[in-house]
Amino acid sequence: MLLTDNLAFRLAVDASPNGVIVSDEDGCILFVNQQAEAIFGYEPGELVGGTMNELIPDASFTGDAPGPHGLPLDRQTRTMKAARDLSGRRKDGSVVPVGVGFAVTEQDGARLVIASVVDLTERRDLQDQLHDSLVQRLAFEQLLANLGARFVNLPPGEVDAAIIDTQRQIAESLDLDRSALWVFPPEGGAICTHSWTRPGYPQVPPRLEGREVLPQLVPRLRAGEIIAFERLDEVAGPIDRESLSKYGTKSSVTVPMKTTGETLAALSFGALRVERSWPPGLIERFRLVALLFEQALARRRDQEHLTAALAEVKQLQDQLALENTELRGEVRALRAPRLVVAESAAARQVLEQIEPVAATTATVLLLGETGSGKEVFAQAIHELSPRHKRPMVRVNCGAIPSALIESELFGRERGAYTGALARQIGRFEAADGSTVFLDEIGDLPIEAQVKLLRVLQDKVIERLGSNQTIKVDVRIIAATNRDLEKAVAERTFREDLFYRLNVYPITIPPLRERPEDIPVLVWTFVDEFSKAFGKRIESISKDSLAALQRYGWPGNVRELRNVVERAVIVATGPRLTLEPPSPSASASPRSPAPTGRLTDVEAQHIRSVLDSAGWRVRGKNGAAERLGMKPTTLESRMAKLGIRRERRSGD
Repeated sequence: MLLTDNLAFRLAVDASPNGVIVSDEDGCILFVNQQAEAIFGYEPGELVGGTMNELIPDASFTGDAPGPHGLPLDRQTRTMKAARDLSGRRKDGSVVPVGVGFAVTEQDGARLVIASVVDLTERRDLQDQLHDSLVQRLAFEQLLANLGARFVNLPPGEVDAAIIDTQRQIAESLDLDRSALWVFPPEGGAICTHSWTRPGYPQVPPRLEGREVLPQLVPRLRAGEIIAFERLDEVAGPIDRESLSKYGTKSSVTVPMKTTGETLAALSFGALRVERSWPPGLIERFRLVALLFEQALARRRDQEHLTAALAEVKQLQDQLALENTELRGEVRALRAPRLVVAESAAARQVLEQIEPVAATTATVLLLGETGSGKEVFAQAIHELSPRHKRPMVRVNCGAIPSALIESELFGRERGAYTGALARQIGRFEAADGSTVFLDEIGDLPIEAQVKLLRVLQDKVIERLGSNQTIKVDVRIIAATNRDLEKAVAERTFREDLFYRLNVYPITIPPLRERPEDIPVLVWTFVDEFSKAFGKRIESISKDSLAALQRYGWPGNVRELRNVVERAVIVATGPRLTLEPPSPSASASPRSPAPTGRLTDVEAQHIRSVLDSAGWRVRGKNGAAERLGMKPTTLESRMAKLGIRRERRSGD
């Protein structure tokens, strides 16, 4: 995705008070924000496809090697040279003075040139007025010009020190004693961020809160009013007057700094030794200094916003690429080895239930024991639906920590909580136009159930940390091995959510109720693992298949798959012999006898597999791999079922 196509980038540059132009290395314009179009007098979209040379004819510098369209490109490094104040050409042919800063970034191997453009018309007009002033005014303008050149390409990290040093130079040139820069936060008040005071006089404390010391003056400054007084008794507010006296102020003038019509800061100069008057010409000089600071701060904000936007874009691109890769891999895994096998009447009955509902957008609730194949049937519903062109997004509600479930499902905004460094889209947003499969829905925390109910009712979500609703077109398939009606009675599952999910319930029969499917399932798994392990299996013992069909399969299809995998691993010839698990051999002597409850059967089976794997959960041939589960899912189930390894004496 191109940088200029990214929404976060467009929002960042459109919010900039400066013009922003993005071109390729040859100067062909790819993107222009509204401010740049206004500076050069073009209608929206007219500049895209043109060249930088049309807007800034004198962009190349003496001694440089200009690019094909006049961009200042260094001969050796082929990087952009630092720019200065230039003359731009408007659409009507008139000349507009502009300050241009260039930056180069790379994306997908291509260089992009980002130009930050400032309309210098107002500054030029003020400079023209200063030419008619006295020698002191001319000297001041020369000083200001030098300072302005200093700020053009100043790195963001050096702006603060440069502002304070500039305050010193300006104050000393006008024989003043103090300068303070006040920033107005959105929540109100004013904070002194930069100040200089002549040595030997009271210093302004760092980050001084103006609302506390100047309660009457600050609201007037925030409203955009220029405040000047020659004597302290001209200040009406007693608290304001007392605070100014405390810091030694005798006379002061404060000029608001406006950006796009809004007052965001103010610059003040004061006299501490003797009282001073503030003629209009001097106030105009202060306005010029304020404009210089405003441009420097705006340029720094632009650079910081662009840097943050580029970093966020890259992170989002990496995240989406990873998610797409995972989804494609999951879909391939689902489609290839684990097809729906429907030789039995019970399985065919399920498919008959699936076919009419698959073409609709109705919510489906799949019920059945662990390992019975609910996920495969969910994939079958998705493949038969009009949404099959997009991958189904799977969410295991029991495998995601409670603290992260909401951000995983619904997304989060940058700064939603500590550590949320970038915006993240949730699974529902990623599945827009497709299907979300919510496995182990019975384990969903009660707080997330409320938000899920809203998705089902209104088809809208809200990212964590945002109150803006986002419409999503998502079809939901949920699955559980729990008794949701019992969970509703125990108040661990919302009743209204249960009825919303229970629109079209389908019960997936356990493997012991469809033994006719076992031979075909066995051959499906044999084909998968023989290819994976590079072995050739040509036949399977009939006695083995018959024994498998007589076994009760408490772990269902997942357990059968593990049995076939182990058999293929140890096979030494083309004929495969399969043996069902032996409860007496595989069950731990410390494991409690099954009570007939599903959770007890599941716990016994997990202990059996853990014993056979030497209680190793992760890695090749570990318990998670044998059970066909993610290690985190298995660890979560072990914690929930209270399964832990008991140490024997001497271990």
